[in-house]
Amino acid sequence: MINIKYFARLSENLESKGEEIEFGEQSKTVDAVIQLLVDRGEPWITEFSAETKVLVAVNYEICQTDTQLKEGDEVAFFPPVTGG
Repeated sequence: MINIKYFARLSENLESKGEEIEFGEQSKTVDAVIQLLVDRGEPWITEFSAETKVLVAVNYEICQTDTQLKEGDEVAFFPPVTGG
């Protein structure tokens, strides 16, 4: 299993703080996980579109979407944060 966490705007718009998905051929990279989510339709398509900025961390480390995943990883999605 891969543990997915959604934060801030994502958790509100997707109406979920997280979920688990099966690890396998369809979920070997962050890009592949995003594609699985987008395949669900709206609101996933909008939240993970190229126009909508989303950052990703695997096991608490910011990473790129081509990052390889393994069984038991935690993948967190969150919008960029600005502050003052």
